[in-house]
Parts: sequence; C-alpha cells; structure tokens
Amino acid sequence: MAPDDDVHDEADPFLPDCHAESQAPSKTLPTPLPVGQLAALCTVRLVDPIVFTQLFPYVNDFINDLNLTNDPSHIGFYSGLVESSFAVSQLCSIYLWAKLSDVAGRKPVILTGTVGTAIATLAFGLSNSLAGILFARGLGGLFSGNIAVIHSMLGEITDSSNQARAIPFYTLMWPIGSVVGPLIGGTLSHAASKYPRLLGYAILEKHPYFFPCLVSAIIAFVGVLLGFVFLRETAPSKRNRNNAKCTSRKPSLDNEPPVPEHRPMNLKEVLACPAISALVSSGFMLSFVYTSFDVVFVLFCYSAVHSGGLAFSDSKIGLSLAIAGCLSSTLQLFFMPYLLRTFDCAEMYVFSMSMWPFVYFCLPFLNLIARWGSAEDGNVDARVVAILWVGIAITLGLSKIGSLAYSTSIILVKEHAPTPGALSQSNGIVQFAMCFARSFAPFLVSSLFALSIDNRLLWGYLWVVVMISVSSIGGIDARRILLHGKKQPREEWQMTRRRL
Repeated sequence: MAPDDDVHDEADPFLPDCHAESQAPSKTLPTPLPVGQLAALCTVRLVDPIVFTQLFPYVNDFINDLNLTNDPSHIGFYSGLVESSFAVSQLCSIYLWAKLSDVAGRKPVILTGTVGTAIATLAFGLSNSLAGILFARGLGGLFSGNIAVIHSMLGEITDSSNQARAIPFYTLMWPIGSVVGPLIGGTLSHAASKYPRLLGYAILEKHPYFFPCLVSAIIAFVGVLLGFVFLRETAPSKRNRNNAKCTSRKPSLDNEPPVPEHRPMNLKEVLACPAISALVSSGFMLSFVYTSFDVVFVLFCYSAVHSGGLAFSDSKIGLSLAIAGCLSSTLQLFFMPYLLRTFDCAEMYVFSMSMWPFVYFCLPFLNLIARWGSAEDGNVDARVVAILWVGIAITLGLSKIGSLAYSTSIILVKEHAPTPGALSQSNGIVQFAMCFARSFAPFLVSSLFALSIDNRLLWGYLWVVVMISVSSIGGIDARRILLHGKKQPREEWQMTRRRL
C-alpha cells in the first residue's frame, strides 16, 4: 500500500487541504477484526502445543511400562526418540501442506490436518508397543505440518490496521498450550487409579495414558468445529475462482490496474525474494537459539553450583518456568499491540534478535551470584536468594523480548511474500527452517553443555561462548531484512526472478 500512496501524492501534489482532511478518517479507522475466524484459528493453533507437550509428564513411565529395557538410564533414549519423531515428521510435511493449500484451499488443509492430529493422538494413547507409539507420533507430526497454512490464513484475514490486535492473541496460544499440555498429561494419566469413582472404566485401566490423549483430541475436534462454522476460504486462487463469473461480466477498462499474480510459485522463485531469504536464515537462527535456551536453562538450573549451575530443586525450576510464562503473557497481551502500532515491524524483529547474546551472557553471572552465597553443603545462602531471583527475572525477561521475533516474523512474511499466491509457500519455507533447527537444537546444546562441564572447557563455560557467538550471528543476519524490505519495488524482484 505504501508505493500506491507515494504515486498518488506525486500525481496530485496540489490537493486541497479540505480534501486531505476528508481522506484522513478512512486511513485511520481500523478494519474490524473477524472475531469468529480469529477464535477458530487460535483454537486450532492451540492444538499443536497441547498435543506436542501433553505426553512430557508421563512419556518415561509409558516407555517403562513397555519393558523395552531393564536399565533405567536407557529410558531417556527411547523417550527422546518418541519426542523427536513428531518434530521430524512435522518438518517433512510443512512445505507440502503449504503448497497443497494453494490448490485445495486453506480451510480444507487446516481442518484435515487438525482432524488427523486428533486421530493420531488417540492412536498414541491406545498404543501397546514402541512401533505403535512411533507410528502414532510420526503421524501426528505429519498432520501438524499445516502450521504454515494457519499462519497464512491469519495474514489473509487481517491487515495493517488490525494485525496489532490479532497477532498478540494468536502468538499467545503457544505458551498457553505449553502450560496446558503438561497439566493435562500429568493430571489425567492413570485416570482410572486416580479417580476410580469417576473414571474407573476398563479401557482406562488397560490404557492408563489414553485419557489425556482423549482430552487433547477433544480440544482438537472443538477447533475443527469452530473452523468448519467460522472459517472462510482465503486462498487467492480459490477466491479468484469463486469470483470468476462476476469479474468476467464486468467491462474491462484500459486504465484498470493489473491484477496481482496469484499463481503458486516454486521454491527457487520464492527464495529469489531477498526479504524471504533473510527471514528463512534468521528464522532458523531464532528457532535454534530459542529452543536451545529452553533446554539449557533447565540443565543450568538443575546442575550443581560448582558445576556452573544453580542447584535448583524441581519446584524452583517449575517456579522459574512459571515466571517465564507470566512474562511472556504480559508482553504479548499488554505491550505487543502498542509496540506493533508504534514501531516498524522490521526494526522490532532486528531488536528482538539482538537480545539473544545478552540472554546467554547473563547466565554465567547467575552462577557467580550463587557461588558468592553458597554454603559448604552446596545450598545457596538465603541472603543472596533475592538478588539471584532478580537476575533470573531479568534473564528470562530478555529471553521473552527475544522471542517476540516470532510474532513479528509472521507479519514480515505476509508483508514481503513475492505475490499473494506465494504467501503460504513463503510461510512454509520459513516454518520449515524453524522446525529444522528445533529438531536438532536440544541434542546439540545439551551435548555441548555436558562436554563443557565434564571437561572444564573455558572453566565450564564453552557452551556460553558458543551460544553467544551463534546468537550474535543470528542478530547480524536478521539485519538483512532492513536492506531488503518494503523499499524494494516488486518490479525489481520480478527482474531478479527473470534472471534465474
């Protein structure tokens, strides 16, 4: 819309002030939010984190009940295999779902993926073997690959005037689901033995982990119902097809503006857009440093003080994660709408990415505070507890500011997609890069943490140096979006594509 405004001003440089004033209200009035569609999208978005995390509290017990090994230390290998199968399958299907939505439409892909995720979750709860668990988990990951399509529909039902209100609510679904999922899994597993009067059914006694899967699937089916009722098709190719008869009857005018190109594009054509290429590479780095921090922060809190950690108990670790969730919710609900209305989205993205080196830089100082107040038995002295918790709050606050880059990334992909028809594929490529980083980051950073501590590399802080370096590279790479953003005319991109 910005280029059109510039052309209008140059063509009519002597517009009277009264005319400009009459035009002002139409520019400032925000488009009403499609509440029904937004609520349906948020519910569907909530399904992914709930399904992904609801098994975390009981997956080790589930593996142990299968009697796969007599060594308890080997259970972690099998549980990690189960958890990673979801992410790997999702990685393989993200771009395929995005391309399919350009042909079949957004709504069918979103509803099909959500139904498939619900069925796969039910199959997981009814599994009796490792093969069955891996198959169900992998199937759920395949159907959950429609996340890029959900992002695309969000971009298509909002515009620059109302996305500052819609995006924070949408992005809040992941942290909410990450809290609700483990609560469902921890509270409702072994439901027949915990609540024999209410849930003492034979199927729940035979399959003690089925009930949390059932509740998660019900939430998914609620999302499907809301989507079926409220979601409208937004794919440009489908909307053009539906309006073909109406537009064909209209007389064509010589001065009519050209119709935007809505055809799907191949991967090479989409990546030819410099802004999308920058979002793909920086999105990969964002997902890597964010996922790595989630993993390493728990390891850091759990490790002994003399090993470079904080020697926190499970309850204190849980309190730290609760603080992180509260900070995230506060930023998304109360600060993000104002920030999106006030500041340039690309500059916000770069600023958020630049926070991650400082996040990792703060962690060693937390250990120094703990060492300063630690007693001979390894416990932290009470006099230092307040200072330590302030430092933890600052560190977690910086991490949540850094995670705001996820929200701004959704907007930037929408703004810089080469054509309206390429929005879903652009989202698919960016989400593919993020999911790829998330699939191996936990293993890599946990191994690096253990290697640094066990071998006292750089006094046990080699992992900090590496992560500061990686996050700094990500912050520098994110600045490319400032060079290849809205300022690049579409005609210039078309010339770039023709050279390929």
